[in-house]
Amino acid sequence: MQLKNDLLLRAAKGDAVERTPVWLMRQAGRILPEYRAVRASLSGFKELVETPELAAEVTIQPVDILDVDAAIIFSDILVVPEAMGLVYEMQEKRGPWFPSTIRTENDLRKLRVADPQEHLGYVLEAIKITKRALNGRVPLIGFAGAPWTILAYMVEGSGSKTFSAARGMLYTNPKLAHQLLRMITDTTIAYLKAQVKAGANLIQIFDSWAGILPPAHYRAFSLPYISEICDAIRDVPVTVFAKGAFFALEDFSRLNCETIGLDWNMDIRTSRKQVGPNKTLQGNMDPCLLYSSFETIQQETINMLKEFGPQRHIANLGHGVYPDTDPEKVKCFVQTVKEYSSIVNKEG
Repeated sequence: MQLKNDLLLRAAKGDAVERTPVWLMRQAGRILPEYRAVRASLSGFKELVETPELAAEVTIQPVDILDVDAAIIFSDILVVPEAMGLVYEMQEKRGPWFPSTIRTENDLRKLRVADPQEHLGYVLEAIKITKRALNGRVPLIGFAGAPWTILAYMVEGSGSKTFSAARGMLYTNPKLAHQLLRMITDTTIAYLKAQVKAGANLIQIFDSWAGILPPAHYRAFSLPYISEICDAIRDVPVTVFAKGAFFALEDFSRLNCETIGLDWNMDIRTSRKQVGPNKTLQGNMDPCLLYSSFETIQQETINMLKEFGPQRHIANLGHGVYPDTDPEKVKCFVQTVKEYSSIVNKEG
């Protein structure tokens, strides 16, 4: 199906665009009253993720309400460990929690390399329903967590400030870590290929806990597996977003992907020099900007756009939008990107 708005895909590939495309990580979620209304009738987060018709509905909400240039399928990175046999719970105010963890060879034997059709079919069905409902209005982004980030949760058992158990494994049992990373990577490649086949137009890899590793460990336990995923997904553009991994930007320049996501701590000009001219950059506004006045949001958004320049940029926040953000402030950010970049690109 021909896309009516293909700005995101053109920007990712480095093609000329008439304005900068814009979307937000976590745009489908708690900032929208419409999302909360859907969620209120359910038992919890997981029921929403695992009900394709409802996941599709909340995926499309920000396209209708916020006027963003892409939808991102409503799901979670932790569906992958669950598909591999490690069940998780999403606890209110606490976040994800795994009743069992992977600490030993015996624990590893309980896992499988997941079959996406059998174990993740609800996500694939949600993608198909979303694609039909979007009817080519905007691209649909599929995603998965990077293997290191998934391992961190599977070993730690929950979110953590330090992930000391997971990081400790890299020192005490690197062989087990690599075995687990191998299984996660094989599952993730099959899963992302299935997302593309179901209709995803672009894939994003989230390495949410990249920044807690020392550079040497990142290059040993994360980067090779991300590289393998990038090499495997070649039918659609791929974005790699590794939060906190400023030390790896030059490494990312050699990945077989189109776009590198920047968090809000990464200097734009320095990042461009490190990544080079042949990749698109995505980001990287501080999510806390959206707590400020409309005037400040407009000015800071324009400043960001000037730093990135009019081409090879996808406007976004440097992390997910915070749940207590006013949707009107998000609309201000989106509209400022559209209006300012349209004028600059016309003049350029």
